[in-house]
Amino acid sequence: MKLLNQINVQLLQRRVVLVILDIMTVCIASIAPLWFRFELNYRDIPEVYLSSAWNFMIANVVITLIVFYFFKLYHSLWAFAGTAEVQNILAACILSAILDFLGMKLVQYPIPRSYYFTYALVLTGITTGTRFSYRIMRNMRHKAQNRKNGTRVMIIGAGDAGNTVIKEITNSSYSTMTIKCIIDDDEGKWGRFIQGIKIVGGRDRIVEYAALYGIDEIFIAIPSANRATMKALVEICKETSCKLRTLPGIYQLVNGEVNVSKLRDVDVEDLLGRDPIKVDLDSILNYVRNQTIMVTGGGGSIGSELCRQIAGHKPARLIIVDIYENNAYEIQQELKHKYPNLDLVVLIASVRNTNRINHIMEEYRPDIIYHAAAHKHVPLMEVSPNEAIKNNVFGTWKTAQAAVQNGVKKFVLISTDKAVNPTNIMGASKRICEMVIQTYNRHYDTEFVAVRFGNVLGSNGSVIPLFKNQIAAGGPVTVTHPDIIRYFMTIPEAVSLVLQAGVYAKGGEIFILDMGEPVKILDLAKNLIRLSGYKVDEDIKIEFTGLRPGEKLYEELLMSEEGLMDTENKLIHIGKPIEFDETLFYVQLNNLKRAVENECDDVRSLIQEIVPTYSPQSEDMPQNME
Repeated sequence: MKLLNQINVQLLQRRVVLVILDIMTVCIASIAPLWFRFELNYRDIPEVYLSSAWNFMIANVVITLIVFYFFKLYHSLWAFAGTAEVQNILAACILSAILDFLGMKLVQYPIPRSYYFTYALVLTGITTGTRFSYRIMRNMRHKAQNRKNGTRVMIIGAGDAGNTVIKEITNSSYSTMTIKCIIDDDEGKWGRFIQGIKIVGGRDRIVEYAALYGIDEIFIAIPSANRATMKALVEICKETSCKLRTLPGIYQLVNGEVNVSKLRDVDVEDLLGRDPIKVDLDSILNYVRNQTIMVTGGGGSIGSELCRQIAGHKPARLIIVDIYENNAYEIQQELKHKYPNLDLVVLIASVRNTNRINHIMEEYRPDIIYHAAAHKHVPLMEVSPNEAIKNNVFGTWKTAQAAVQNGVKKFVLISTDKAVNPTNIMGASKRICEMVIQTYNRHYDTEFVAVRFGNVLGSNGSVIPLFKNQIAAGGPVTVTHPDIIRYFMTIPEAVSLVLQAGVYAKGGEIFILDMGEPVKILDLAKNLIRLSGYKVDEDIKIEFTGLRPGEKLYEELLMSEEGLMDTENKLIHIGKPIEFDETLFYVQLNNLKRAVENECDDVRSLIQEIVPTYSPQSEDMPQNME
């Protein structure tokens, strides 16, 4: 109640002030037209005109205040006034002038004809000024308060996007940001100003001016910049201690969607130094159209993206199979919302269950299967090798067998670079999966192929989400080894190439995706710390924990025995299948099956018999599971 009374008192005080100002305004507006009429010389105004103005002034004040009240000029929140309030002021002032004219005529006070027009202009101008001066002063006060200890910002990019961001920041009364300078490589813009902010030079001055102005954050406002340009700018900005943010793509600029809210933190994708891989899916996914597609592991990182891209190309039916109900539910809800007309079937099932998988294929008769179901976490599989073999190897075997029994046209196995000269159970299990589908391809009409690629950014269990969580918690950021490197690709990139590889498939191929240049994990960690606005080893420390069980310093995509053939897409290659004794392979596979079913303590020797290139790490290796 006390607070309410306080608010009411404040409102009353503001209204009293406005009434006093309006009285003064009407008095000024009553005399000013005569002053203007007689060339700004008060003494030249005829006494008869002055008498008319002064004699009618009290009546004019009363009439005007009533009109202003009627048009809610004492009720509006002028701090947030807009077009409607301006229209009310204009209408009120015009009506006041009309009533002034009628009153003067009624009492027959002589006055020049130009008086009423000028009166309306002066009244409108001063009334508008008194209302909006409060807003201006209030905004200036807020700006001063907010920016006293606010964020000092550097803008890179003096184009349309940069101008939009600058305008939003400078015009906002609530922004805590102060733009200190602008960077642009166009020499013709150097020394000029945007919204009062100077363009100080090109990218070679970033570090200098970041130090000079004590910059806290750098905004890259160049939506059209390609990955190479972004990487170059990021590399320079890393030399500062500033947090780095950037705008999204050019299409948002074209659509007029660029604003401060679109600014995002620079992602690690920006550091890969290449443009995103583009695949013309519309031209290559005709083979998906009107086909029944089944995706095992459809709720996982790769599986769910496969479902998204397939769903957009009008399959006759999309069947999602996953053992994890939460994952399955999430992708189900997403696709139902985005594609309400999609014939979508979501099933909970394990690929290890022979009868269940057979039953699903008998009922739905898929044309194409993308087999993404697998255990993939390397350290966890090292301590549970039997589960990795059961799920990855024999889950693939059972799914492949069900596929040939039910007339599936094409079977695409999602494999991994860890299958090459494997040092861990997960990689070795995937290599056996490749051998399984190669064997099936030789003896059945179904086209069996495998697609092999490296790490995907942002996937479940990948290093990037881990680093971000560690930074958010204040560190330390854990890296297993200072020299460890990995190939990286985004999930949509990898999946689009998988789909295209399916088009090229004739049966028996192992498709290998070009992952670009490998990236040092230590560099990723350092860059992510810097781009989060922290200093490496000062604010956020990096700790080396030692290689995890089964982990290699580097990954390979191609075994030395395999040849390499090109496809129409320069990013997709075909590895020549390695010959092996099928009869012996089946014997070894059955021995492995009995071993894992009996929960053998160590199946590594049996795996090594099947995959001679498998080199398990020594037992005395540090068993760090973090």
